[in-house]
Amino acid sequence: MTESSTLAESHTEMTEMLLPNDTNNLGRALGGAVLHWMDIAGAIAGMRFANRQVVTASMDHVDFISPIEVGEVAIIEAYVFNTGRTSVDVKVDVHAENPRTGEERQTTTSYFTFVALDEGGSPTGVPSLETPTPEEAALQEEATEGRREQLEDVMERYDL
Repeated sequence: MTESSTLAESHTEMTEMLLPNDTNNLGRALGGAVLHWMDIAGAIAGMRFANRQVVTASMDHVDFISPIEVGEVAIIEAYVFNTGRTSVDVKVDVHAENPRTGEERQTTTSYFTFVALDEGGSPTGVPSLETPTPEEAALQEEATEGRREQLEDVMERYDL
């Protein structure tokens, strides 16, 4: 295992064309399909960062703020923004793109925690996170603040 990895080394972007099998009766993406894509992108970002297999430990609150329509392209971006001893926190953003016009809009954001596993399937250490560029530092700050705000909103919404 390397001593450290950068946020940029974890960056993952994947795309999915929304086809009828992943839609509801309104022709919009099923929430479960979007969550599946988010989990995959987040896991890839975690594996790229840790250079190990990772498993999903948790996913924060998700609000679907804009639908993805059949025929649109879902763009799923993920990157590691924080680490623990054996875990990585990953921000995952989803945008919808109209492939004919190029117009994009945000559809959801969530924060995942993944645990790195050794060859025997036990939790193992992860590298420390470095943000050597101002752009990476800004992304880390944005994700940290976004997660904090999202958790505060949930606490307030559910009177916790």
